Parts: sequence; C-alpha cells; structure tokens
Amino acid sequence: MALNLTLKAVSLYDEWMKNADPRVDGYPLMSTPLPQAIILGSYIYFVTILGPKFMENRKPFELRQIMVFYNFGVVALSIYMTYEFLMSGWATGYTFRCDLVDYSRSPMALRMVRVCWLYYFSKFIELLDTVFFILRKKNAQVTFLHVFHHTIMPWTWWFGVKFAPGGLGTFHGMLNCIVHVIMYTYYGICSLGPAYHKYLWWKKYMTTIQLIQFILVTVHIEQIYFMDNCQYQYPIFMFIIWLYGFLFLILFLHFWYNAYTKGQRLPKHLKNGIANGISTNKTE
Repeated sequence: MALNLTLKAVSLYDEWMKNADPRVDGYPLMSTPLPQAIILGSYIYFVTILGPKFMENRKPFELRQIMVFYNFGVVALSIYMTYEFLMSGWATGYTFRCDLVDYSRSPMALRMVRVCWLYYFSKFIELLDTVFFILRKKNAQVTFLHVFHHTIMPWTWWFGVKFAPGGLGTFHGMLNCIVHVIMYTYYGICSLGPAYHKYLWWKKYMTTIQLIQFILVTVHIEQIYFMDNCQYQYPIFMFIIWLYGFLFLILFLHFWYNAYTKGQRLPKHLKNGIANGISTNKTE
C-alpha cells in the first residue's frame, strides 16, 4: 500500500514537472524543491533550537559593522531588482491587469526570468535577518510570524519561478522590492548608531507603508476574479498570492487598530514580528 502510494506520488510529480519552464534549467536551486527544503529546514532548526541553545551561555555578538553592510547591501539589491522588474515588463508593456507569462525566449522575457530567479534567491539572503537576531540574543523578535514569513516566501517563489516567471504574479515581488528599499534603508541607518537616529523621524510611517503594500497586492491580484476571459496560465498561484496578501493585510489592520485607533501599543515582540516578519528595532 505504502509502496503504491509512493509510486503514484512520484508519477504525479514527474508528470507535473513536465510543465516546468525549461528556461530556468541550469539556474541554481531550480532542479527540484529538495535543495531549498534542506536549506529552509536547517534555517528553522537553527533559529528555533540550535541557535538559541548555542547562544544560551554566551554574550550577544556585536555585529554592527556587518549589519550596516548587510542592510545597505539589501537596499542596493532591492533597487536593482525593482529596476529589472520595471524594465522587463511592468514599465514596458504590462497593463497591471491580465498580464500573462511570456514563455518566449525574447530578450525581455528572459530578462524577466532572470529577475524572478534573483528575487527568489534574495529571500535566502534575507534569512540572515533571523540569524542576526539569534546571534545578538534578540530571541523575542523571532516570532512564529517572522519565521513563517521568511520560510514561506522562498518556498512558494520556487514554484512561481519554476512554472510562471512573469506576468501579473510578479507584481507583489516588484512591490516588495520597493518596500524593502525603504525598510532596509531605515534598518541601515539604525545600524549606524544612535548619532544617526535623529534622521529616522519617518519611523512612524513604516507600518503605513507595509499596510499600503498588502492592500495593493490584495486588490491587484483579486482582479483576476472579476475579469472576463483572463487566461493566466496558473490561477492557483493567484489564489496563493491573494491569500498571503490578505492574511498580512488583516494582521496589519489589527495592529493599526490597536496601536493608533484604540491607542494601545502591541507588545514589543509582537509588533516586531508583524513588521514584514522583521523587527523595526533591529539595532536595539
């Protein structure tokens, strides 16, 4: 019985993989989901068990210089990816409505494939957010939401890059890059030390920026349910993106209501966990 189920699963997987985009063949991590499963499994194990145990009787690491380089490095990468998303479709022909995946080998289509893969790979770089929390003994900031966000993004984007690198499913990736330019600029300035904190007067707008991001993602993606004859190739991806955007929209609205309408600040560790799964107090 178990053998038959295993054989059937393997057969279904092989059949499913026949629909994969051949243009991503040869890209790192794209052969099967196994490499990323190992990476993400190791990440979860480190940030929840091994890392805290390793740091239990040790002093926090001083990582200020590394974090300055890391944060502004992510800013530079996010600017580059935003430009590439724009030039490979979103500013050069996409309608922001029913934009299909271009599976041709035209220069622009291949450019979109490259930036989709780069965005996917950048999610592994951002796992360092949590590693830094652990090494600096900021364990309260490693919430379920934080780890969930950092794990689910690369996992789901593997399937996006493997089967649909382009079209309307990439809007939230481009928007996320824009938001990350702002967020990691803030984190980078924080990392420079207290002397620079006077330039962070715009900290109070960070939650608003995040809220706008998830509103735009949710509204943009749910258009597919109101458009006639939109032949987007993988509708299931649209549902997953909508569900993810809607989930975080609800979480942010809940935070907004408690923090600004009722005048009640959420507990610090919960607030930090909600902020895109990343603390807004990375240097504290």
